[in-house]
Amino acid sequence: MSEVTEGAIRAEGGEFHAPGPGSFELPPVFEVAGFGVTKPMLLLVLSAALILAYTIAASRKRAMVPGRLQYTGEAVYGFVRNTLARDNIGSEHFMKFVPYLFSLFMFILVNNYYGIFPLLQFPTMSRIGFVIPLAIISWLIYVGTGIWKHGPLGYLKHATMPAGVNGPILLLLVPLEFFSNILVRPVTLTLRLFGNMFAGHLLLILFATGGAALLQSGNLLYAGVGVLSFVLGIGVSFLEMLVMFLQAYVFTLLSSMYIGEALADEH
Repeated sequence: MSEVTEGAIRAEGGEFHAPGPGSFELPPVFEVAGFGVTKPMLLLVLSAALILAYTIAASRKRAMVPGRLQYTGEAVYGFVRNTLARDNIGSEHFMKFVPYLFSLFMFILVNNYYGIFPLLQFPTMSRIGFVIPLAIISWLIYVGTGIWKHGPLGYLKHATMPAGVNGPILLLLVPLEFFSNILVRPVTLTLRLFGNMFAGHLLLILFATGGAALLQSGNLLYAGVGVLSFVLGIGVSFLEMLVMFLQAYVFTLLSSMYIGEALADEH
């Protein structure tokens, strides 16, 4: 049973305690100079090492007829470059942002899929503290890109004043556009990824720990429901695999769209 599972189910006098936010608060694996290093922190470092090793191995030979590893690497890179970067940013500037978007997509994808691997069993993006920096980096890149293209005041006008709109209506639109395009976007990026990973993993914990508690209840009927709970948990795991990919895709897609909007000539 994983650390999350152990933390999620604590019975006192035979009672089952449902998992909650506390299930995501894992104790330190070890301490360095009094600073606790937790499992999610180690998983972040592991993901960087895995992605680096994968990209080096996939691009090392660069044969005309690619092997399986090179083919998968080229497929993922081509997907990010063509579908996410070029289609949203445009053919003139998109290559400048491909390294970031590719790294972002791979980093989120690997950290999401930790949630379904035995022993690891923890999607690190279910901790909001790991998602916020990614959203801030994307925000800094697309705002910085807009300032580079239009200048500080020009980008502010570009982001807050829709083309072709004049008159008193701007008194209403400018604050709304500023709030929506400048302030809210990093918040929605954060909450979308964090909320999906948090809720999905919490659901998996509930099916696993609830099924285990029902099987250990000594009641035959409850045991049957416990088996059903495990079966549903397996089904939810497959659904989560799709959600994990989609959340990496959506986060990267929106980041590229925001960059494309910042570079556009008109709002």
